[in-house]
Amino acid sequence: MITLIQRVKSAKVSVSSQIIGEIGKGLLLYIGFEDGDNLEKILWSINKIINLRIFSDKEDKMNLSLLDINGELMAISNFTLPADLNESGRRPSFTKSAKPEIAEGLYNQFLEECKKQNIKTAQGKFGAMMEIDSIADGPVNFILKK
Repeated sequence: MITLIQRVKSAKVSVSSQIIGEIGKGLLLYIGFEDGDNLEKILWSINKIINLRIFSDKEDKMNLSLLDINGELMAISNFTLPADLNESGRRPSFTKSAKPEIAEGLYNQFLEECKKQNIKTAQGKFGAMMEIDSIADGPVNFILKK
């Protein structure tokens, strides 16, 4: 499981020109599921993400978590994240990406578990072509691999 974590001032996701989710200050997550990912990895990742001290305090130091600021999450499924770009040739290899039917179940579990944390959670649409608009805060980006 690979998650690109982006600190944002706001974000929205659209499918076919219709906004299906939006958030204010918080985290925009792009999540790529790999073969072998499971609920244990999801729970570990969510705990890590919501407790990361990556928001500024009064002294402008990264000292506050998403929970501390009462921030929001947007989770976008992104099968390209596990791509291998190091193989010879110029086409990315997606052999490590979980099959769509497995990845969709994992994505839905991820969303359910986020909502259990009482965090406003917006989402994209699994497998759809999406347009994601965001206002980066920083920019501050991290990659989390479990």
